[in-house]
Amino acid sequence: MIRVSIERDENKHVSSFTMEGHADSGPHGHDLVCAAASALSFGTINAIAELCELELPVEMGSEGGFLSCRVPGDLGADTFEKVQLLLEGLVVSFRMLEEQYGEYIQISRR
Repeated sequence: MIRVSIERDENKHVSSFTMEGHADSGPHGHDLVCAAASALSFGTINAIAELCELELPVEMGSEGGFLSCRVPGDLGADTFEKVQLLLEGLVVSFRMLEEQYGEYIQISRR
């Protein structure tokens, strides 16, 4: 199972997300849930880098199965708003994936 944790600050802004585990919804290389979760998370990180000109701090497991990303606290207001919009899009996409494939992916919000 893939477990995604979305952390929010006291103002309900996304402060970080962590994704860990393996969906095991299909054979290695044909796991659609894993592919979707990876595409969503890396796509969002890449979109933030490209559109906001911001490289977020990212931690990854050496053999896959772990990704963690934190939003820096010192962003300008305009960049912060753009980053939040992209991260909220990620949260919505993860929720839709969970609705369809809840036996393989679980989203927790803190």
